[in-house]
Amino acid sequence: MSSKIKKSSSSVSFSLSRWFRKISTAAPSTLIITVVGLSYAMFIFGGGLFTLISHPLPSAYYNGKFYFLYPSISSQFISDTVVSVILYALGFLGLFIIYQSTKSAYKPRQAYMMLVIGVAFLLLAYIFLEGAISFKASGG
Repeated sequence: MSSKIKKSSSSVSFSLSRWFRKISTAAPSTLIITVVGLSYAMFIFGGGLFTLISHPLPSAYYNGKFYFLYPSISSQFISDTVVSVILYALGFLGLFIIYQSTKSAYKPRQAYMMLVIGVAFLLLAYIFLEGAISFKASGG
């Protein structure tokens, strides 16, 4: 009986060491690292840290007007953060589509369409971000 216990305990320790080795040497996918890094950067650039620290209002309804963007540069609503993060993501998506269009050079029509769509996304993101900044700078 004792040899049976020794055998099972040695196989348990071997499987545990194998499991520990597998966990300690596991490397996350580069795609996952890239997506997490870009998400973090978009969150920070969009004002997420300010939103977490200062706990602003989601949006406001004042004097018969609905304010989705804070009318001053000195502060922001939560919706400011959401809008800017979405626009940054749209701009990055445009850059990614432009990059993907270079991979289909053997299909010129598809490459051209992807290039046009990517440039359109990039320009939309840029125009709306500049519009939001000019709205905030002018005081609403």
